[in-house]
Amino acid sequence: MDYLIATPVASLIFAITLIVSVMAFYNQNLYGKLMLHPYNVSRGHYVYTIITSGFIHKDVMHLVFNMLSFYFFAFTLEQTIGHWQFGMLYMVSLILSDMPSVIKHKENYSYYSLGASGAISAVIFGFILYYPIAQMGLLILPFMVPAFVFGILYLVYCSYASKYSRDNINHDAHLYGALAGLLITFLLNPPVLSEFIHQVTGKVQSLLH
Repeated sequence: MDYLIATPVASLIFAITLIVSVMAFYNQNLYGKLMLHPYNVSRGHYVYTIITSGFIHKDVMHLVFNMLSFYFFAFTLEQTIGHWQFGMLYMVSLILSDMPSVIKHKENYSYYSLGASGAISAVIFGFILYYPIAQMGLLILPFMVPAFVFGILYLVYCSYASKYSRDNINHDAHLYGALAGLLITFLLNPPVLSEFIHQVTGKVQSLLH
C-alpha cells in the first residue's frame, strides 16, 4: 500500500507488465497481437505494438530480470522526479527505444521484438543522472561500481553489441532507451546535469586524494 501511495505510476506499470506478460505466456494469440513486428509497423499496420510489446516478455527469466531492474530503480526515480514526469519518461522512452528497430528491420519480415528493456534502460539512466555515485552492478557479478561508471560501460557495451552481436537480444532498444532516458530526464529538469557533474567531479577528486 505504501508503494501505491508514494509511487502510483511505477506501481501501475509494474502490475500491468506482470499481468499482461503472464497472460501472454498462456495465450499465444494475445502474444502475437502484442508483439512488435517492424515490417508491419513501418507500413502503418499494428502501430500500437510499439507500446504493447513493452508489456510482454519472451519467458519467465526475461520478465523476472526486467522487473527486478524496474523494482530497484523505478520507485526511487518516481519519488525523485514526480509522478507525471516518471510516466512521461517511461512511455516516451518505450516508444523511442523501439523506433530504431522499426527502421532497421522494416524489410525483415521474420524479425519480431518484445520486452520492457528499452524503457527500463531509460529509467536506469534517469536514476544515474540523479544518483551518479550510487553503487550499481549486475546480479551475476560480485562487485559494484559508481553508477556513472556503470552507465559508461553499459553504453559502450550496447553500442558494440548492437553492431556485432548475434544473440537475438535487441541491443538497439537498450542503447536508445538509455539515451532517451538521459535526454528526457534532462529536459524535465535541466539543473540535474550540473548536479550530476558536481557529484561526479567530487567523487573523482575524493578518489585521487
